[in-house]
Amino acid sequence: MERVMQLASERAVVVFTLSSCSMCHTVTRMMADLGVNALVHELDSDPRGKDMERALHKMLGGRGSAVPAVFIGGKLVGGTNRVMSLHLTGELMPMLMNAGAVLV
Repeated sequence: MERVMQLASERAVVVFTLSSCSMCHTVTRMMADLGVNALVHELDSDPRGKDMERALHKMLGGRGSAVPAVFIGGKLVGGTNRVMSLHLTGELMPMLMNAGAVLV
């Protein structure tokens, strides 16, 4: 969990992914399309990735997939459903602006 939180605080937006996850690709692509330079951390490329995946799964309430896991401003926002929901309701861009992830 410490490693996850350390990485999550390194940039305004951090997305934990797996290279084989299509929803991870979708979320990271959406962030790029919104002008966000997110730090994308592929868990399957990290020797401690399995431990971080377990920590993320726990942080997300232990249900569903642990990835993608999106942090904005160092705080866990959630996975695909939560991020897409925030985007559709117009709440995502203000969060990204407040975190300094996009310029107005």
